[in-house]
Parts: sequence; structure tokens; C-alpha cells
Amino acid sequence: MDTAQTVIPALTALRCWVQGRRIYLEINARRSVSFPASKYNALANASQSELEKIQLVNAGRTIQWESLDEAIAVDDVANNRFFHTPKAVAVHAG
Repeated sequence: MDTAQTVIPALTALRCWVQGRRIYLEINARRSVSFPASKYNALANASQSELEKIQLVNAGRTIQWESLDEAIAVDDVANNRFFHTPKAVAVHAG
């Protein structure tokens, strides 16, 4: 019996952007997902200019707002799991 497990790679984002108070991601499955900034306290309380300072890090696996100390795994957003990713994990994950 084959005991090898298939490893499913984490989703990555090709690009990210903010439109109004909503964050959009184009993920590698060639589909887009979005969520309201209100899902995260740091984003909900951010100014529009702070919110727009979104960036992709960790080879597209994480979206981050460095000035807000918020990092979110793309895989979590794509699967409707909304919780803060500690920056150390988001930046140093391999």
C-alpha cells in the first residue's frame, strides 16, 4: 500500500489591490477572491491610504500591510478563514 501523501501547495496570489474598503486577490487558480476590510481589526480601523499600502510577500503566499503589522495568508482568504497571521510566520514561512 502506498503511504505517500499528496502535498497540495498553498495558494499564491498573482496580484492584490484595494477598491474602496474591500481587498481583492487574483490567485493562482486564475480566479479572484475578495473580502471586506472589516474582517480584520487592524484593517477596519485603518485609513484608506494605509489600507492601500498592501503588498504581496512570501512568494505571493501572504498579503501584508507592514505599517499596520497585519499579514494574511492567501490560502486562508481563499478558503474563508479570517484570522491574523503572525508576521514572523508570514515572512519566514518556507
